[in-house]
Amino acid sequence: MNYNLHPFKRYGNNPILTREEIPYPINTVFNAAACKFNGEYLLLLRVEDFSGISHLTLARSRNGYDFSVDEKPWIVPSKDPEYEPYERYGVEDPRITQIDDTYYITYTAFGPYGPRVGIGRTRDFVHFERVCLATEVENKDAVLFPEKIGGYYVMIDRPSGWGGQQGSIWIQYSPDMIHWGRAKVLLSPEPGWSHAKLGISTPPVKTDRGWLVLYHGVRETGSGRLYRVGALLLDLQNPEKIIGYTPHFLFGPEETYERTGDVPNVVFPCGAILEDDGTLKVYYGAADTCIALAEANVDDIVELCLIEKDLLPSFK
Repeated sequence: MNYNLHPFKRYGNNPILTREEIPYPINTVFNAAACKFNGEYLLLLRVEDFSGISHLTLARSRNGYDFSVDEKPWIVPSKDPEYEPYERYGVEDPRITQIDDTYYITYTAFGPYGPRVGIGRTRDFVHFERVCLATEVENKDAVLFPEKIGGYYVMIDRPSGWGGQQGSIWIQYSPDMIHWGRAKVLLSPEPGWSHAKLGISTPPVKTDRGWLVLYHGVRETGSGRLYRVGALLLDLQNPEKIIGYTPHFLFGPEETYERTGDVPNVVFPCGAILEDDGTLKVYYGAADTCIALAEANVDDIVELCLIEKDLLPSFK
């Protein structure tokens, strides 16, 4: 059987957002969370100002391709004494997960002590309420599952991986979205395309075969880091159980806007939207300089997660 090992197709008018589309002066825009709300596609953009500090701004679209950006930022580093020391250097790399009628936003709170996972929520994308700082430092790339499992909220994150350390993907649980524990390793770096560190990219998508999540893998090369994307399939009832994952990357930097920028050779998804026809729209930061879109059939990605490594001799 022939398998398409690279199922994603780039949108023909990529990149879909650059700093020229932001209606106020910025350095760059990248790494956007995504969801649908009230008939619109929403992107929550990481926007970096000229001081190097990031905030989050909303962009809106009727078709998922053509976006207009709000006139001002939505989420900025907090002045609340509980959060200010840990968000002083920025709020970064958001992900959005809908649970019932609430949209939870996980983000990286970055301050003088390092990166932490922050969680906030909204019901209307007007008002934003911080819930907690869910982790200690040296943690980021967090996503929430869209429903409780076994009576618990479930989060995947990536402790460590900072300052050249090797980083693995972990999973943990909470009864109230504030107190987290029972942490376990899900997937660790292996020799090859993702030997340096891993991190979850997009919130879990529920399929008949399991929870599908995209993850990024980092390879150290002679000319710097190379960020590419794989997929992971988790058991619906026991998300600690890996049903399958891609031992190869599915999507990597090829185009000029992915190869050249503030951080070259990076594709970094933070948002994915599953359409009714099975198309998975994946919104990703390219070279930390712009936002682009790629699409694939969700069943094709699931199938690739289930291929045994012995069917891929070139990856043994």
